Amino acid sequence: MLARLSLLCLSIYSILSAQDIPVEMEILSWSPRVFLIHNFLSDAECDRIIELAKPDLRRSTVVDDSKVSGKIDESRTSQGMFFTGPAQDPMLRAIEERIAKVTLIPKENGEAIQVLNYQVNQEYRPHYDYFDPATIGGMANYQRGGQRVATLIMYLHTTQTGGETVFPKANLKIAPKKGNAVLFYNCTLDGKEDPMSLHGGAPVIQGEKWIATKWMRTGKFK
Repeated sequence: MLARLSLLCLSIYSILSAQDIPVEMEILSWSPRVFLIHNFLSDAECDRIIELAKPDLRRSTVVDDSKVSGKIDESRTSQGMFFTGPAQDPMLRAIEERIAKVTLIPKENGEAIQVLNYQVNQEYRPHYDYFDPATIGGMANYQRGGQRVATLIMYLHTTQTGGETVFPKANLKIAPKKGNAVLFYNCTLDGKEDPMSLHGGAPVIQGEKWIATKWMRTGKFK
């Protein structure tokens, strides 16, 4: 396990150093596996993603265990959108390549980047990113590329107060800072769903929160 994690750390450092961006990576937790990557995105990239996303923001949904389609739920009160299909913007394509290299997960295994905006009092209560194949909604999502093994949250804006990414079972809290990213694993090294990966987005108290999320699967996403 330590050898694999060391390889991941070296990959992140090598890729980001080549971009002439000051790089620092912290291992925040071993259970669940959580890494904080400083300066993963430039200010210009953050601003451009927000600009591209704003016209298409809609109320966010969650997986509905009882049916194939998602549903609006009070546990998740943000606005969001997906960049569907192959990225047309050169900057987005470059970010997709960077994510694949840093996570060591093939680009084709990644879902489309989702952009989310949280205003004051909006939140995403603690939840799991992995699917439950024993449910209708979980199986429908699972069949599109297997389990979600990893999540990358990219902070596009520094939230004034609140909006932290929280891992309740690990007693871990990460404040949104523009350009930083959090990489965490929803499954253990042996591929089993990790209950320690329970996480959420705390309510925004002052300002607003902008993030871009990338979910990665065990197989090619369809």
